[in-house]
Order: sequence, then structure tokens, then C-alpha cells
Amino acid sequence: MSQVLVYSDDPAFRDAVRLAVGRRPSPDLDRVELVDATTGAALLAALDAGGIDVVVIDGEARPTGGFGLAKQLKDELKDAPPVLIFAARKDDAWLASWALADAVLPLPVDAPATVAAVVGLLKHRADALPVRRAAAQ
Repeated sequence: MSQVLVYSDDPAFRDAVRLAVGRRPSPDLDRVELVDATTGAALLAALDAGGIDVVVIDGEARPTGGFGLAKQLKDELKDAPPVLIFAARKDDAWLASWALADAVLPLPVDAPATVAAVVGLLKHRADALPVRRAAAQ
């Protein structure tokens, strides 16, 4: 099962992402568990706990901004999961680039674009992770 972390202080944003992605966003992927983070501290704690495959961030989140958190996790985590940032303004694409986001979409949440981005990032993450093999006996 893949885990997708959704960060925003806005419950409507989290609900829109949850409804767009659903439990099985693609027939060729395992089920997805969506994990909410409503504060920057909660996002970092969830990442520290491990198991997060993709992070979806509301760039307009308050009081801890989503762009800064994305940059922090990309700078500080060796194997940071892919990040999808939602930006309210088209001109914020440069900020998403600075934050090292793997994908950026405009607000409001568009369900087909969101599921396509999340599925793409989940597949990329799965392809990038090394395969664990049992130790030789």
C-alpha cells in the first residue's frame, strides 16, 4: 500500500485531494492510504516516521507555508519523496521550482490533473526505489 501525505491547514483542500485521488487511483497501482497533515510539524513528523511515498502540499497553507516546507524536506531528507505543490498564482511556478517540487498544479484542485500527477509520482517513486533482496544464506 502506498501512502500519500496531504498537507494543508484548509480542510476543503485536503478533502478535494482525497476525493480526487481516492483509494485506488490507477488499476496498475496498489491501494493508496491518504494521510492528513494540518501543520508543518505534523508533516515533518509523518515524514520522520517513514513510509510516505508522495507528498501533496498546499502552497498557500498557513502559518507554515507549503513552498518553504517542500524546500526544507528536499534539502534535509536523503530520500525525500516526490512533492506535488498546488499554487494559487501562475507566477508562483518559479517558487515551486525553487522549492524543488517534482510537480506543480494550479489551484483550485482539478480532479483529473491531480490524480494524473499523483499516479505519475507514485510510479516514479516505485521505479526509483531499490529492490530489497533477501540476504544470501
